[in-house]
Amino acid sequence: MKAKYSILGLIAIFSFILTGFTSLKVQEDTIVITAIFDGKEDYGYNFVATSDDLEYTVTFHKISDEVAKSFDLNSDKLIGTKFKITYTSKMVVTKDEDGYDYEEEINTIKKLQKL
Repeated sequence: MKAKYSILGLIAIFSFILTGFTSLKVQEDTIVITAIFDGKEDYGYNFVATSDDLEYTVTFHKISDEVAKSFDLNSDKLIGTKFKITYTSKMVVTKDEDGYDYEEEINTIKKLQKL
């Protein structure tokens, strides 16, 4: 009878350890693209990129201090300018008012080079 409780205890401990490690993972990817500045909106900075002859918009929610000092992305002067963009992308999970998980991708410009 004691052996049965010992095995159950070990299974419980291993389950606790494994679930604890999986919830701590945070992944942040660094990506480089070429895109054309399309302007600033309330929600971020928009750039239009092309892949396989299809255009798509990439929105950046944050920019590094270095980029902010070098390029005034808040004005309309740079709209239409082509850039090489190095950025990080991070998935953030929050709960909405109903208690459901909400995933949001946060893109941050780390480096910007005018082409």
